[in-house]
Amino acid sequence: MPEESLHHHYHDAHYGFPIESDDELFGRLILEINQAGLSWTTILNKEDNFRKAYAGFSIARIAAFCEEDKFRLLSDPGIIRNRLKIEAVIFNAQRVLEMQQKYGSFLNWLKEHHPREKSAWTILFRKNFRFTGGEIVNEFLMSTGFLPGAHLPDCPVYEKTREAGAIHFLS
Repeated sequence: MPEESLHHHYHDAHYGFPIESDDELFGRLILEINQAGLSWTTILNKEDNFRKAYAGFSIARIAAFCEEDKFRLLSDPGIIRNRLKIEAVIFNAQRVLEMQQKYGSFLNWLKEHHPREKSAWTILFRKNFRFTGGEIVNEFLMSTGFLPGAHLPDCPVYEKTREAGAIHFLS
């Protein structure tokens, strides 16, 4: 898909819309972590490769990744081969499993802590996850409807995210 079409589709159909599936929520976090220092176009072009490399974004399967899986990921030219990012994803999957035990789901954990300001979210994420600085947390939460800013009120997609149930409208 051409770059402009790729961004247009992401903007109109995904960015700012709520995600109900824990695995898909976690998949978005994986993409945001891997985007750090790179263009979003690079990540969107590699999204299918990330999905395949990271077990369809299955939190339980990623949490069980071992050294052999780390080596496989470090050798995979279809994704971002950064040891710190790979290890963060595995660690974060393990943390999400703990959250699912306590809160019933990753989504419930997020809802339990809503609403918060961006800075408070960043502190919370840093306490619980790896490789989650302010920009990663901000983009993850905006892209999943937990923080405003994905679309301006005059954007045609703004109302669609409201209708879809973006949680920041409930603040």
